[in-house]
Amino acid sequence: MGNADSDVVFQSYGRCCNNEHFFIDFYDQFMGSSTEIRDLFVDTDMAAQRHLLRNGIMQLVLHARGMADTKLRALGCSHSRSGYNIRPEWYGLWLDALLVTLRKYDPDFSEETALAWRRAIEPGIALIRSAY
Repeated sequence: MGNADSDVVFQSYGRCCNNEHFFIDFYDQFMGSSTEIRDLFVDTDMAAQRHLLRNGIMQLVLHARGMADTKLRALGCSHSRSGYNIRPEWYGLWLDALLVTLRKYDPDFSEETALAWRRAIEPGIALIRSAY
């Protein structure tokens, strides 16, 4: 992944993350992808969850920009089978939901932006997933 990808992603995320509806729509998209995923959030404080999502995406972006993987490793631990039990195959649905939502909220989004997002954050997602 080149630095250009992390720059594109950082700017794209900045265009989206200040709109609270971005995070609401993300969860609508993500929970709509599977009844199993929807069931995970039945008793969840969604306002708090959206705050965690905002931070989690930023951690992925910052990792792509060269930050140490400490926080992503901690996320992996909390999402592992001994934590929230987030199954590895759900991360693909998560990324798909993110890209759909980014496309909706980033006025400069393009196919190249989508590829930059994938190249930039897939290594961090793989790190989180590997803790399962």
